[in-house]
Amino acid sequence: MTDPLAAADDLNRELSRRRTEPADSVQLEALALAVTANLPVLLWGEPGIGKSAGLEQLAAGLGVPLETVIASVHEPSDFSGLPVIGDDPAASGVPMAPPDWAVRLSRAGRGVVFFDELSSAPPAVQAALLRVVLERRVGSLTLPEPIRVVAAANPPASAADGWHLSPPLANRFVHLHWTHDARVVARGMTGVWPTVPIRRVDPAAAPSATARARGAVSGFLSARPGLVHHLPGDAEARGGAWPSPRTWEMALRLLAAAHATGTGRDALAAALVGAVGDGAGLELLTYLEELDLPDPDRVLADPDAFALPERGDRQLAFLTAVVAAVESDLTRRRWESAWTVLAKAVDAGAPDVAARAATDLAALRDADWPVPEGIDAFLDLLRLSGALTGG
Repeated sequence: MTDPLAAADDLNRELSRRRTEPADSVQLEALALAVTANLPVLLWGEPGIGKSAGLEQLAAGLGVPLETVIASVHEPSDFSGLPVIGDDPAASGVPMAPPDWAVRLSRAGRGVVFFDELSSAPPAVQAALLRVVLERRVGSLTLPEPIRVVAAANPPASAADGWHLSPPLANRFVHLHWTHDARVVARGMTGVWPTVPIRRVDPAAAPSATARARGAVSGFLSARPGLVHHLPGDAEARGGAWPSPRTWEMALRLLAAAHATGTGRDALAAALVGAVGDGAGLELLTYLEELDLPDPDRVLADPDAFALPERGDRQLAFLTAVVAAVESDLTRRRWESAWTVLAKAVDAGAPDVAARAATDLAALRDADWPVPEGIDAFLDLLRLSGALTGG
């Protein structure tokens, strides 16, 4: 006798077959950028719109295992670890045993852990997740660095027994708003779903990308110091993205990763706003559009052939980028070229801006390198600060 469900299972397997086609997706590209920068990501969206499917596609594109953990059904001890009593606790202590998903990821050495339904997790569970998200620490086990952390949450109004995220936990994520595209869903019903290529970091571009990002974020915060830290007043906003020293560090990593991977502007914008919030993020994006800094590596190759930006914040951003570029590839020639750049800044009437960069540049000097001519304008300042000694 034929199994009555066999034909039904064959039919369902046929419907499950699918193929993919290249497509543009800002939200998937922004997610890939944050994962490349190794920053925890939180996807906000209504139930059933494809957050889990997006994670499965990302993990498949990266070729790494995916572990899904439903945060709302776990106890705090599932993340802080369960105590295991040994033979002599007074001598060896009491280790905290990690859960099985953490052990599997640790053994694999790489992968993505996906904490779903985060906004349905009670405050005690959210508190236990703090160390997992920030330090990759689960009980007594430290997850390898290649493990990426992604979470998903429904807005409190849509979540079953939903909670606002605590500010300490919210401030550890890049927040991305996840939506559905009706045309993509309609196309998917034919068996064809979009795939987004994972952009790879160009190792040759990494030093310049780091220098440019450092200059841009440092220059922006120098011009807008009031945005360094701003905790929103209402509970809902505190459970989202807002600026703090921690999230500005996240913005720096996102910007450097975007430069090194060639990520599109819209995806970068979504990620930056998701790190520092709407107001600060939009101001930073406007600043970046107007900044247009010269490539610091090209300037160091020919320090006499560049024009210093006119605005003070842009001058600071440029000189910070130059010093960061020297530090990323420190040679005597590049170090001396940087002093030529700083001397031109003094000649252009920006000694205060140049003095700050000069202190950082002097700290990079090898003891065997002679003092270059371009340092003359800073000698008194550097000797007073102790940054330069010897001849």
